[in-house]
Amino acid sequence: MLYYIKADKFLLENKEKHGGYLKIENGKFGDFVSDVPEGANVMDWSGQTIAPGLFDTHIHGVKGHDVMDGKPEAVQEISKAILPLGVTRFLPTTLTSSKEDLKQAILSIKEAINVGLEGAQSEGIFLEGPYFTETHKGAQNPSYFRNPDVDEFREWQSLAEGMIVKIALAPERENALPFTEEVSNDGVLVSIAHTDATYDCCKDIVDAGARNYVHLFNGMTGLHHREPGVVGAALSDSRAFAELICDGFHVHPQVASMAYQVKQEKLMLITDCMRAGLMPDGNYYLGEFPVVMKDGMARTESGSLAGSTLQLIDGVKNLRDWTDEPLYKVWHRGSLSPAESLGKADKLGSIEAGKLADYVVLNPKFEVQATAVEGVINYQRED
Repeated sequence: MLYYIKADKFLLENKEKHGGYLKIENGKFGDFVSDVPEGANVMDWSGQTIAPGLFDTHIHGVKGHDVMDGKPEAVQEISKAILPLGVTRFLPTTLTSSKEDLKQAILSIKEAINVGLEGAQSEGIFLEGPYFTETHKGAQNPSYFRNPDVDEFREWQSLAEGMIVKIALAPERENALPFTEEVSNDGVLVSIAHTDATYDCCKDIVDAGARNYVHLFNGMTGLHHREPGVVGAALSDSRAFAELICDGFHVHPQVASMAYQVKQEKLMLITDCMRAGLMPDGNYYLGEFPVVMKDGMARTESGSLAGSTLQLIDGVKNLRDWTDEPLYKVWHRGSLSPAESLGKADKLGSIEAGKLADYVVLNPKFEVQATAVEGVINYQRED
């Protein structure tokens, strides 16, 4: 399939391009041209902005469905629900749970992917846990916490047919260093989360291969002038990415702005969305925990934040408003940075010749007018 996109603006990696035609061929981006051949198929999005598809590397569920439901249908519904919101790629994300439930979740994700997803496409599985510690447990169930085990991970990876691309752990746990070295060498993104670690402990785990901090400022020791803690390690180490939930609940806007200024391209926007996303206020579950959502904020009975109900495009909007940075820069923190964190920036994350043609059409109100996956428009706004 060959066609050209005409639009007012295109959000590129290093600038905002105005006018012209973008070639789409065989599901990939081509070059920009000022004129098209006679009789060419032109998709006219005059008055609109074209942006790369968003990539949510940390999402548990949405619209009443959760990965831990252990059903392929749940993964399929999540895929379909986030496509109209501009997300073209995602990582179905598990929670700390029993061995049986984790295995079932992995199997259900694998089955859904193998059958084929109708909306956003999965780029693998993210295991959030179970190798955490209790002090900053958040909505993770401590009864299942344990030390990292390479043999256990190998069992999961075999079950997943190699689809696990990211796993989170607390670096202070026994065996965390050798586990990180071995798993990182296999190309899995080891991430730091739900931890009471010191700055030095974090530095050691990054030396061993860890390259990401999960939901920065949440589920970790804070910044202190005598002990920089996990937050200090995340902000000061240019080797590691840091995830940020920009819903205004998890992180104060001014702190989010500071994190953006410090981390720049190493900051990536996530949602950590759970099943209450896109749903009305009320009672829900996150894993085994009852959760109450009020005014869009989800909390456990103990008062801990329980994931979020944020949508990634709203996180982009918020960070743009909080930082007053150009949209093309902030947008890529939700598309290119996630792709780079997983070593997938050669094919995803930005509008560049040769990359997969995942793109979003934005109208002047910053609403998603259409979403395309590999050049095929799979969602279009009815109006």
